Amino acid sequence: MSGELDETAQALLDPITGNFTEDAGAWLPYVGSAHLVMDRVTLDEQWRGYGLGAILATKAIHRLMAGCRGIACSPGVTDLSSDHLRNQAEFDRVTAKVARGWERIGFRLHRGNVYLVSPASLQLEEQRGAMRQRLAELGISWRLAQDPTASS
Repeated sequence: MSGELDETAQALLDPITGNFTEDAGAWLPYVGSAHLVMDRVTLDEQWRGYGLGAILATKAIHRLMAGCRGIACSPGVTDLSSDHLRNQAEFDRVTAKVARGWERIGFRLHRGNVYLVSPASLQLEEQRGAMRQRLAELGISWRLAQDPTASS
């Protein structure tokens, strides 16, 4: 088990029952009993910085959330291959940017570095449409960059 998964389990689950703790359960309307944990969203370096992580995470959440009461993540940077991320200030900046991406989807800080959202969240549903629009805009921008004479 990864450190992030252990941190998430400790923040959300009662070790005896395996159910959400009382404080986590208080955040979530009862719409299911399963738990979805977004452990990693990884993009090749050339695709980072465009908001694709949040877009693709939203698509994955909507595909996988049936029967879930809660969706959790522990935002952070797991790919330390870039030399600039070895600088603590830059690491903190990028980690905060990742957390803002999760918050934009509707996740809220629950405990420690564990964020939580309900699949019944209105913001999660609203962001689904916004993320689709953003993906379409990125696609148009990418096509125009490949062929500036093309029009959409």
